[in-house]
Amino acid sequence: MFYAFGEPVYVLLLLASVVVNYLCGLLLQRKGRAWQKTVLAGTVAVNLGLLCVFKYAGFAVATLNSLGISLPVPEIALPVGISFFTFQGLSYVIDCYRDRTLISRSLLKLALYISFFPQLIAGPIVKYHDISLQIDSRETNPTLTAQGIRRFIVGLSKKLLIANTVGRMADLAFGAGSALDIRSAWLGALCYCLQIYFDFSGYSDMAIGLGKMFGFSFQKNFNYPFASGSIQEFWRRWHISLSTWFRDYLYIPLGGNRKGKARTQLNKCLVFFCTGLWHGASWNFVLWGLWHGAFIILEGLLPPPGKLRRTLWRPLTLLVVLLGFVLFRAETLAQAGNIFANMAAGFDFTLEGASLLRAMLTPMNLLALTAGCVFSMPLQPRIKALAEGENTGAAVLRVGSYVCAGALFILCVMHLSGAEFDPFIYFRF
Repeated sequence: MFYAFGEPVYVLLLLASVVVNYLCGLLLQRKGRAWQKTVLAGTVAVNLGLLCVFKYAGFAVATLNSLGISLPVPEIALPVGISFFTFQGLSYVIDCYRDRTLISRSLLKLALYISFFPQLIAGPIVKYHDISLQIDSRETNPTLTAQGIRRFIVGLSKKLLIANTVGRMADLAFGAGSALDIRSAWLGALCYCLQIYFDFSGYSDMAIGLGKMFGFSFQKNFNYPFASGSIQEFWRRWHISLSTWFRDYLYIPLGGNRKGKARTQLNKCLVFFCTGLWHGASWNFVLWGLWHGAFIILEGLLPPPGKLRRTLWRPLTLLVVLLGFVLFRAETLAQAGNIFANMAAGFDFTLEGASLLRAMLTPMNLLALTAGCVFSMPLQPRIKALAEGENTGAAVLRVGSYVCAGALFILCVMHLSGAEFDPFIYFRF
């Protein structure tokens, strides 16, 4: 019902995905390695075929047309969350191929796994082997429910109070055209970094909180990625469910790092090409993925870092991430080029540029920007560690966390009363 409310037609596609993966799981029970490999290959082809048709057909045809071929570009509406539920279906079938004891004989239980509403449309991507036991046996109690509500409110606050506000600043910069200069270009890039982090981690927190209310324990999807000291560490902290999915189901099956240095680098390149393409049918996303892949490969070729390099690598990592997100946010490569040009040499300060900067730096925007910079750093784990003690101070912190959550909820309601529709960024993936 949740999915049908927003996608009444494509709910049939979701149900078809559930049924196909369920039947293929049952077919894997038949003995014979050749048969099982055939079933697996067919299921993977069906799942990826659906993704290619609905998400990439138009992009592929437009790319061919740019090479001189004249073909009609199909205009197929993108089903919400197709990348997420397709990957969960693939996770189920691959896990069943590897371990036949995981095969579900209940269509309803598999449907629950693939279509569980909190994380259906924007993640996190839950791997079947991580949650199969919880589908049959899970615990709910008032403490877990309260913790889930608190986590949900934190995620909602990230989205409404920080992401949406700095997002408007980013929109002003990326849509400024000739009014852009070096100040607004860097500020816009920084704002988009914060927007996408708080937008996506906010939704993940909401999904994890809702899951906890129903007795499910989902793994965290973000772990303060802007505190990373390398690009490799960044991907251990950013969109963890996607990076581990590609590690488990693509990188390791390709051979991982077990087939020599050249093959290892090729495997990394393929993984990050697919990571970029997964995010959207655009060369901007592909280049964003390859940009990160290039620095992952570079880090792997360098000798182990010393103290000086570790110190210098942290700000360099942030710079690489920030420049990469310009590619991610830009609607075209030309727009990305304009942002990059102004970040490097935008010293033509005009009245239009000054007016743009004033529009971006309003008091509320500055407050959200400051809050974003502060809360993107790992302060919360330190406070949580203090609250886990048995002393009076820890008890005060625990109670205070729920009081703060209540205050944040009131602020969110006030914000919603006058806000425009502003969907989560990852809904389009």
